[in-house]
Amino acid sequence: MSKIDGLVFLHQVAAPCHLAILAESIGLKTRIVKQVSDLEPERDANSFYLISQEGAALDSKGIPLLASRLVPHVPVALYQVDRDKLEPETALLLGIRGLLYADQRMDLLLTGLRKMVADELWYDRTLISKMFRHLVKRLDSANDYSQETVAMLEMLTKRERTIIQLVSSGARNKEIADNLCISEHTVKAHISSIFRKTQSRNRVELLRWAQTYQSHFELCS
Repeated sequence: MSKIDGLVFLHQVAAPCHLAILAESIGLKTRIVKQVSDLEPERDANSFYLISQEGAALDSKGIPLLASRLVPHVPVALYQVDRDKLEPETALLLGIRGLLYADQRMDLLLTGLRKMVADELWYDRTLISKMFRHLVKRLDSANDYSQETVAMLEMLTKRERTIIQLVSSGARNKEIADNLCISEHTVKAHISSIFRKTQSRNRVELLRWAQTYQSHFELCS
């Protein structure tokens, strides 16, 4: 990660941005932005973005919509977070660097700022441990396959894996065709190929096969 040369706060409420004041008190360069249209990610490529949950448009998990758009381009953290209105697991998996809660003490907020600027994550340690164990478990499951099974799985194209997931959800050929914007004839050709590669004779056998290797599809999706 490039060296951080400042913090950009997206603060869309009328109240003062106390976190920016705290950041300045420990020598961090800050800029407060009131409107999304005033953000300049290209100009601020070496800045760390902090987005207030309060006043922002949120998705169903409590994540500011803007955060999802910025994460691929600049480091992002959330502040003024309401514990009851956000799923931290979702934020962590999205790539958000940390969460600063509205009810946290000043010393914890400052510690969190310092850690994140130093390229560390700022999440509850229990949550990080839980997510790490879950990842290891999924990887272990993937490694349990025999070489023959792995070869079979690798024969499937990305489109075929998608169709298997749609078939598993109960979708019929027309629904699959509409979902993927392809013809029913093309769907039938894909399913014939899938039957051959998975050694399935019909959709019921394919469903059983897919349930057996569900973790593989989760890792490849």
